Amino acid sequence: MTFGAPTRGHAAELLNVSYDATRELYKEINKAFAADWKTKTGEDLTIKQSHAGSGKQARAVIDGLDADVVTLALSNDIDSIAKATKKIPENWQARLPRNSTPYASTIVFVVRKGNPKGIKDWGDLVRPDVAVITGNPKTGGGTRWNYLAAWGYAWDKTGGDEDRTREFVAALYRNVLVLDSAARGATITFAQREVGDVMIAWENEAFLTLKEFGEDKLEVVVPSISILAEPPVSIVDANVDAKGTRKQAEAYLNFLYTPAAQKIIAHNGYRASDESAADPADLARFAKLKLFTISDPQFGGWAKVQAKHFADGGIFDQIYKPKG
Repeated sequence: MTFGAPTRGHAAELLNVSYDATRELYKEINKAFAADWKTKTGEDLTIKQSHAGSGKQARAVIDGLDADVVTLALSNDIDSIAKATKKIPENWQARLPRNSTPYASTIVFVVRKGNPKGIKDWGDLVRPDVAVITGNPKTGGGTRWNYLAAWGYAWDKTGGDEDRTREFVAALYRNVLVLDSAARGATITFAQREVGDVMIAWENEAFLTLKEFGEDKLEVVVPSISILAEPPVSIVDANVDAKGTRKQAEAYLNFLYTPAAQKIIAHNGYRASDESAADPADLARFAKLKLFTISDPQFGGWAKVQAKHFADGGIFDQIYKPKG
């Protein structure tokens, strides 16, 4: 089978199924890649976007959403697609650099201007006078990183005492005033509806929130320690082969690693894997802090984390009691 240009008169089209926080990033990436592709091939290319919670998006692809590429919040979601549909090979992470992760982020806090509650670190989020806003880690892959960042802090603070770590995370979620289904919903609750004292957020979402709702109203607080959030990407092999878009889809994901795309990535508040072309002003926003990873001993990788923390009856279900 040959995967060449589409029939004359018809532009090629890709569908990028992504998670909540990447809307703005991929608007810029798509425009840049389409122009680059046109220059190199003479072919017009349309790239459509789909956004929702990462877990919900993985389920949509499993249920038949015809994605050419998935750019989700965590590798477990892509593993789920691979396992359930066989449309992606099990070794998908080995196909692109950095385990198919072209950019990263971390988890920080957004507070009201002037930080009236004096929130400085994770420990402040369990105080009785602090109302927390975050997303549901059962439904939003991005917000799963929020939960794990809190767990990792407590694990580090208690010297690896799992019972005390569990108690800390349970206390934090007791302070959650509204548990939205995904990251963007949490932003609307906190910044637009002005509910809560602090929002746990991806660093890029924090920057975007200040830009959208005003640096005169909100500010970012960087905790002492957090998790390195690594959102991966993959083509959906069976779909691109059926549609004849493998060439375009592979080029699209490879483009994410180019200096041109990495500059856009840094400008949109993500930590670029290659900073060489990034604007120094964009890089200056990224605070230096201690970062742990999902592969560290307190977690042991996504498969273990998913089963232990987020599966039905797992730790999150055990510690979280909805208000009302």
